[in-house]
Amino acid sequence: MSTEDRPPAPRSLAEALRARGDAALGALLRSRPDLITPVPTDLTQLATRAGTRASVVRALERLDRFALQTAEALAVAADPATYGEVLGLMAGDDADPAVVAALPHALDLLREQALVWGDDDRLRLVRTARELLAPSPQHPSPTGLGPTVREATAGMSPGRIQEIVTTAGLASTHDSVSAVDALTGLFTDRARMAALLAEAPADSLDVLERLVWGPPYGQVTADPAPRLRWLLDRGLLLPTAPGTVVLPREVALHLRRGLAHRAPEPVPPVVEATAVHRPQVVDSTAAGQAYTALATVEELLKDWDEGGPAVLRAGGLSVRDLKRTAVALDVPEPTAAFWVELAYAAGLLASDGEADERYAATPAYDEWLEQPAAERWSVLVTAWLAATRTAGLVGGRDAKDRTLSALGPGLDRSAAPEVRHRVLALLAGLPEGAAPVTGSVLARLRWERPLRGDRREDDLRGRLAEWALSEAELLGVTGRGALSSQGRALLGAPAATAATRSPEAEPSGPGDKLPVHHHRSAPPAALSPAEQAVASAAAARLLAPMLPEPLDHVLLQADLTAVAPGPLKRPLADMLGVLADVESKGGATVYRFTPGSVRRALDAGQAASDLHAFLAAHSRTPVPQPLAYLIDDVARRHGQLRVGAASAYVRCDDDAMLSEILADKRAAGLGLRRLAPTVLAARTDPAGLLEGLRAMGFAPAAESAEGDVLITRALAHRTPPRAAPEPVPDGPPVPDDTLLSAALRAIRAGDLASTTPRKSGAAPVANGELPRTGAAETLATMQAAVLTGEALWIGFVNAEGAASQRVIAPIRVEGGFVTAYDHTADEVRTFPLHRITGVAELADDAG
Repeated sequence: MSTEDRPPAPRSLAEALRARGDAALGALLRSRPDLITPVPTDLTQLATRAGTRASVVRALERLDRFALQTAEALAVAADPATYGEVLGLMAGDDADPAVVAALPHALDLLREQALVWGDDDRLRLVRTARELLAPSPQHPSPTGLGPTVREATAGMSPGRIQEIVTTAGLASTHDSVSAVDALTGLFTDRARMAALLAEAPADSLDVLERLVWGPPYGQVTADPAPRLRWLLDRGLLLPTAPGTVVLPREVALHLRRGLAHRAPEPVPPVVEATAVHRPQVVDSTAAGQAYTALATVEELLKDWDEGGPAVLRAGGLSVRDLKRTAVALDVPEPTAAFWVELAYAAGLLASDGEADERYAATPAYDEWLEQPAAERWSVLVTAWLAATRTAGLVGGRDAKDRTLSALGPGLDRSAAPEVRHRVLALLAGLPEGAAPVTGSVLARLRWERPLRGDRREDDLRGRLAEWALSEAELLGVTGRGALSSQGRALLGAPAATAATRSPEAEPSGPGDKLPVHHHRSAPPAALSPAEQAVASAAAARLLAPMLPEPLDHVLLQADLTAVAPGPLKRPLADMLGVLADVESKGGATVYRFTPGSVRRALDAGQAASDLHAFLAAHSRTPVPQPLAYLIDDVARRHGQLRVGAASAYVRCDDDAMLSEILADKRAAGLGLRRLAPTVLAARTDPAGLLEGLRAMGFAPAAESAEGDVLITRALAHRTPPRAAPEPVPDGPPVPDDTLLSAALRAIRAGDLASTTPRKSGAAPVANGELPRTGAAETLATMQAAVLTGEALWIGFVNAEGAASQRVIAPIRVEGGFVTAYDHTADEVRTFPLHRITGVAELADDAG
């Protein structure tokens, strides 16, 4: 393209945006959704918003390390800079080929993000980004570079500048500006600088070596040592404040061989694979862990079935209740916190909202229990992927040094869902069955979202990634550290079949290591809620055949135990949970029958004959005689004593038994006295009396006011219907296609209204100001435009008081309204004339 045919270079970011097509503008709005919240009126307002500090900081934080390094190099380059200058700062004198290859893409990314604008011969970093990234004494640059010679000598006396110039071997000049230019020319000339430094004492060069990679500032005394004096006299060190000197940027770049960064990182770190397993082993291990996850959540909520722990005044679980929950689940406290938070995120657990507020299962939990196991797992992992509540923070401290408690406030971290998805995507990029080296995953994430400034001390993304890896293993998304087939399906990625698995990937043993994995595929795009639901359903279908089928039998043993060789069907498990106590869990669950557990079943309304029939029907082995004797013995004594409300009383047809109770020293605290040969009264309440008598070895039964035995079947306590907690978004949501196209139309139309040329005779209007004309002139101009078919530029204030500029083509004017084709809305609309602030005719060539 000839110089005459080349479009003029943009003079501002707004002009650069105006030259973009809809696809490029849409890509900007998708990557920086805060720019259309609310929708800007035109491209000038969009450019202004893109340059605000909050928006620029957010955009910089979402750059990868090399793109951020490129922006940092632009901040220390001339403004504007050429592509060659930026390449020199990034690739150095040796022109690193990896940097040369990656730089065009990094600059394209910065342009797409509206952080850089201009052609390759005039690259400009957005002013706010330059202010954030440029070096200053208060905010050192990540490059480690200091100010330029011109910046460092700004307050220096002309005489001192001339002394430095002549000592450096340059001719004196008539003014300070030319002297500074001459010194800058010396420091940027590689040959002359090499000659100057060749004359420097060795200890002076040692001083430069200590400052070259930053920080570039040093301290000197009022009488500097000779090695420092030599540098100060030649401007290789320049004073910035009393007792402080700085290494000028040009000198540092010469010593660095042109590099702005000590170690440019154009290529992301590779995720290394360590121990590798057969994919079938990974899937079966993950499936076993998935079933354990379901059993753990069920056990947690079953333990809280009659009402869980109390809610702290500030919200959340107390430390004591978390410890108690960890003991009940037989897991460490951090793991217990994860299961509690997961049940809460899935909407299965909530506060009941009563005066004595406690945690309990929600009605959704009962619906969840009725679903097949694979679908229940899908509910849990879908909630986990989207949750911003972060269980790993439990036990830590918030900004006010308060302890963060499970289910309490302050646990939301908006970056958590993105990190979880990204960690799983990195695992999906490895060969099937390969587990990653954790350190390489963290290094990759730090490259993709580098830490800046003080945030280096708080690597939240790193901690989120470590938690994601361990939580994925607990849920069965991974098995033995490798992503399972159902884990790949969760990401929307197709699971590999046995036919597509490479035989070279099969290890000879579980400890074998894979070579470093160099495959670099683009990360999968984030799924919409509807797409995620489809992916989760596909994952559940993959998992379902690998889950164990529930059993309808147990193995009774002579030592008063029952062994469940696998998961039990729900009615059997529920009944056995009442009749016996769980002694151990694992691949097989061991239940133990005790007098207390049998009494519990009798209290729930079962008769001895019912228990015998239940065990005979569900045992693959004969009912052992000791177990039958235990049931009959407890049943024979069950209900002999009856406890009711007087405040409380005990009655029994056997007066000898009542005499035995009165004579027992353990009954002293119950406050018993005989009212009749078969009745004792007590000062305690019925519940306390029941517990006291049971502690003495008796088997009393509660009775109603009518004298009937009360069945003490535990009633499940449920909260009112509760919605699962909404994840805290990480900024404005990414606009969908409908919103994006509408926003683009509005911005384009508003830009047309604000930039369309007016006729030369029209009253001048300041940028962004609405046209102002009288009501009679507005009406006359509208009527004339109807006859001529011309377009007009108007100012309009809607019913909410929002003002805008529009370009319209009037069709008719009647009844105080004008009907016109509105280029802003791309439709025919009717405008009340009294809401039009003014009108102006467009220039004849404003096509």
